[in-house]
Amino acid sequence: MNSQHDAVPRSSTSPSDTDWITTPVTAGLLRGALDLERTQHGVLPHRLPAWVRAQCADGQLAMAEAQPSGVRLVFRTRAAAIELDTLRTKMAYQGAPSRPDGVYDLLVDGKPAGRASVTGGNVLMLDMTTGSAATLPGPVGTVRFTGLPDRVKDVEIWLPHNEITQLVALRTDAPVEAVPSGGRRVWLHHGSSISHGSDAASPTTTWPALAASLGGAELINLGLSGSALLDAFTARTMRDTPADLISIKIGINLVNADVMRLRAFTPAVHGFLDTIREGHPATPLLVVSPILCPIHEHVPGPSAPDFTDIGQGKLQFTALGDPAERAAGKLTLNVIRNELSRIVEQRAADDAHLHHLDGRDLYGEADFDELPLPDQIHPDAAAHQRIGERFAELAFHSGGPFAARRP
Repeated sequence: MNSQHDAVPRSSTSPSDTDWITTPVTAGLLRGALDLERTQHGVLPHRLPAWVRAQCADGQLAMAEAQPSGVRLVFRTRAAAIELDTLRTKMAYQGAPSRPDGVYDLLVDGKPAGRASVTGGNVLMLDMTTGSAATLPGPVGTVRFTGLPDRVKDVEIWLPHNEITQLVALRTDAPVEAVPSGGRRVWLHHGSSISHGSDAASPTTTWPALAASLGGAELINLGLSGSALLDAFTARTMRDTPADLISIKIGINLVNADVMRLRAFTPAVHGFLDTIREGHPATPLLVVSPILCPIHEHVPGPSAPDFTDIGQGKLQFTALGDPAERAAGKLTLNVIRNELSRIVEQRAADDAHLHHLDGRDLYGEADFDELPLPDQIHPDAAAHQRIGERFAELAFHSGGPFAARRP
């Protein structure tokens, strides 16, 4: 299998004698998206529905939900060559080196078969010192994969988890058709930037994507960078989304955004779970507490970025809270873990399908010693791999809350 790792404009990559077939990108060819917006260029996958976007004008949420973490094109074809025109929006930080390009992962019959990036596109330039943002427009780019096996096969193209991606055109040298559901269980997961993908190497190597692959599940990833804040609209979205397995990972954003105290946290968790249960009364539901994050284990938020080494591409975070403020109800990760454990234990007395997982079982002190958090909050690619493997072992395998039940 050969794949072109650098995407370039179509005129530079398309053999003149190729008979291309253009297939409209529709919801039937996409998995992991909850909405598809038509734009002047094509279609834009969203991970939250339009009614949610209308209720909340927060820029961080808008950017996060439009970054297609876990979203993939899935189709069946004999094609040996595939082209996908896209218009990306890539984030950049004023005064910092350019961030790596987002990655497209190609799977053929469920196995890795290529990796590519796209050039061009828009750049969202963020000035972290002033909080300002400006969009610099750019052209459409093309991702191309060639040398695919000459047989009918199921193809998946996982979109970059960290770039807003408008899908402009899909071309193949043989017809494509939608792939019917294979009977795999649908896993709906919500979490923070760590679940979104943070510093994972590619879209199929974020920890939820890895865990889903190892667990044989179809992933819908509602990991929303900076936006796992127990928002009621997220709970309603999860309530209304068909799923066989559900998990929510709660904690780090509540601390680093410093959005509530313990008095508000406890009923907010209950309300979030109550809402999910309205639509999924007996679905396995796993509540996951935060992974280890030493700066916030005992120190409340908010978090603040340290720009000292931003010119070298290094961003660090520090905790600004005072540990003494815990007495007034300020949240730390340890406070959250203890309360989540208590809430789940209380509710599980009447809900046999509700489960709890301590996030430190996914990434704890020994892991931090070996694979420290580069910016003090987000795991790197190797840690994503470890977290994904451990989640699959603890949740999907024998004895876990997501283990397949025998009839």
